[in-house]
Amino acid sequence: MKKENNKFNESDIMEGMSSISAVIKAIEAKSTDRRIICVYIDSSKKNSKRHEIGFLLHKSKELGFSVEFTDADSIAEFTTGSSHGGIIAFCTPRNIPELSQNAIKKDGIYYYLEGVEDPYNFGYAVRSIYAAGGNGIILSPRNWMGVAGVVARSSAGTSELIDMFISEPEKAVDTFKQNGFTVICAGIRDSVSLFETDLKKPIFVVIGGEKRGISRAILERADKIVRIDYGNSFNGSLSTAAASAVFAFEIFRNNK
Repeated sequence: MKKENNKFNESDIMEGMSSISAVIKAIEAKSTDRRIICVYIDSSKKNSKRHEIGFLLHKSKELGFSVEFTDADSIAEFTTGSSHGGIIAFCTPRNIPELSQNAIKKDGIYYYLEGVEDPYNFGYAVRSIYAAGGNGIILSPRNWMGVAGVVARSSAGTSELIDMFISEPEKAVDTFKQNGFTVICAGIRDSVSLFETDLKKPIFVVIGGEKRGISRAILERADKIVRIDYGNSFNGSLSTAAASAVFAFEIFRNNK
């Protein structure tokens, strides 16, 4: 119960090799200022995780972090999940820059996830957006990256690989429109079908959380309101993660 209560506490502890490998890849690509301080490994995993341990020992010399062996109980004190495989990394925070026109890829695909209530849902959405070729995610000043370890785990490390920028939503929409992007919002009222919409790049997509949706100020700025058609009669909304996956891969299909 203690872990459940503390799962949203600020943390830059990466749990498991997917998250740690993504941090290493981002550091090597010079796309993040995050650094690994120390990796803790469950000493009982020395045999079963020998390949991962060898990789981490090699990278520790290149990137200047330490590797320490400890027991499972000590690792459990720092983790919120159970899928870490006995390997965790203590990292420095990642500074996410303000959105600027110079940072935008002119022929890109960017997303704004507005009002997401849960870091796991946010992480699942990031995973789909990254897998479908999204270039970046715009975050509000209040966002889930303070619990980067949770987001990295739920996104399979992709939150550490994709570009992220900070902006108020109205300013973000205006910035992308000024750069020639089509701005679409996921919604129902006065909408057109996702499957009948021109989704060619450059495109900026706003997807809202299940509870609060998208603010009126953003909807009024959109070039199009786009809905996901359902196969059965259903008055509810998809989760942010599910909607993000549908949008992201339909946009990917349109731009292949």
